[in-house]
Amino acid sequence: MAYLEMRGITKTFPGGVLANSNVDLSVEQGEIHALVGENGAGKSTLMKILYGMEHPDAGTIKLNGQPVHIASPQTAIQLGIGMVHQHFQLIPSLTVAENVALGYEPQRGLLVDEAAMRERVAQLSETFGLRADPSARVADLSVGIQQRVEILKLLYRDAKLLILDEPTAVLTPQEVDDLFAVLRRLVGEGRTAIFITHKLYEVMNICQRATVLRRGQVAGDVNVAESSAAELAHMMVGREVQASFLPEEVPEQTEERLVVRALDVADERGLPALKQISFTLFAGEILGIAGVEGNGQHELIETLIGNRKAAAGDILLNGQALTNLSVRERRTRGMAIIPEDRNREGLSKNMLIWENLVADSYHQPSASRQGFLRIGSIRRTAQQLIRQYDIRTPSENVEVGTLSGGNAQKIIIARELEHTPAILIAAQPTRGLDIGAARFVHEQMIALRAAGVGVLLISADLDELLALSDRIAVLFEGRILKTFGHKAFTRELVGMTMAGKTESENAQ
Repeated sequence: MAYLEMRGITKTFPGGVLANSNVDLSVEQGEIHALVGENGAGKSTLMKILYGMEHPDAGTIKLNGQPVHIASPQTAIQLGIGMVHQHFQLIPSLTVAENVALGYEPQRGLLVDEAAMRERVAQLSETFGLRADPSARVADLSVGIQQRVEILKLLYRDAKLLILDEPTAVLTPQEVDDLFAVLRRLVGEGRTAIFITHKLYEVMNICQRATVLRRGQVAGDVNVAESSAAELAHMMVGREVQASFLPEEVPEQTEERLVVRALDVADERGLPALKQISFTLFAGEILGIAGVEGNGQHELIETLIGNRKAAAGDILLNGQALTNLSVRERRTRGMAIIPEDRNREGLSKNMLIWENLVADSYHQPSASRQGFLRIGSIRRTAQQLIRQYDIRTPSENVEVGTLSGGNAQKIIIARELEHTPAILIAAQPTRGLDIGAARFVHEQMIALRAAGVGVLLISADLDELLALSDRIAVLFEGRILKTFGHKAFTRELVGMTMAGKTESENAQ
């Protein structure tokens, strides 16, 4: 008898979007079970149903052989089910202990017993190797530590079944290793985990079984030890998937596209976030920016695109100064942007696809005339872009918020690349995307490189940087610690530099 059984799960959203169609999922106790598939395959919807955030139109759920009705996340928690979301649900101004115990605080009379709360969190942290100071404020923690806090929340509530949605999307290689060690310890003590990921090498590394979804249906259920990453990829997309490879020719590096000189930038608290940053992005190259998140990447992106003022320094695009120009003026001069948070900065989820596609060009003659939008022309362009970029949607009149992450990202790419830019600033362009959607994004960047566009790739995915970059600059504590020349880098060398070690220290 399986620990968890979901049978015949079907869920349709408004607009006719079929997220799950007669899906079966069986998970054994004490295993790490992978749930994989392209964006839009129905993984997150299935897990939201299990966690009580969505309700199925049809189907049944059994836990330990007993039928259960999961009406809400509170019901799921009572049943021993916990979920770590891809976008953490923490309150930055509260401490680790306050976040972990929120809603379940120990009482001393009418007051919260803060000492007991901190002691319990410290005990869990020590027991499961989830190092986190109970008194530290969450806003001051790295992304990796914040994820530990999310897992501690589940353990504090004594969750037996842990759902982890893209848990490694924002972690460094070292943090991924730490997470895997924690998961192995948890399942070794009888807990069970469902691991949603797009990184198939992680499935092969950490999971015992895998269920593959494709377009809302189960495409396969395999023992990982008897399968391969290639077989899983084939089941995910219905065809053989080849990795994207950067052509080996070396860019001439004669035409400067983007020049950044001695850039100083402050963070929200007025403290130095970037210190004397200088680099050059050439035509026809991909320059990768590596670094553990929180070392100035966010401030660099905001300053380059015009959302943050520099305290000092210069930014030039094709030899023209950008430092004091608005976001629109920078775009007009040839800057395209894939923002790091597509939901908050790249799209309006309550607006339609065609409205999002014209968001940065509605003032252009092709989209408006004498102050009025040319709706027919805009919608025809939207239909053409939907076909060109394979955006999975019934029509251009669908709200963006109903689409999968991969299809939402394709909308941003279609909008940004409709008119070939001089440079593309690609910030975390494949975060949360499946193997097929990520390959699509990579191919677009490689094609831009071949067309002479300069691509600045800022990514927390070291494998992505190593695969696509001509050069890699490593940010550490607001400074470029080292820039590696054309392919003169390895995973180990870049990873150690991200940790702040110089070349001489790396050699020791």
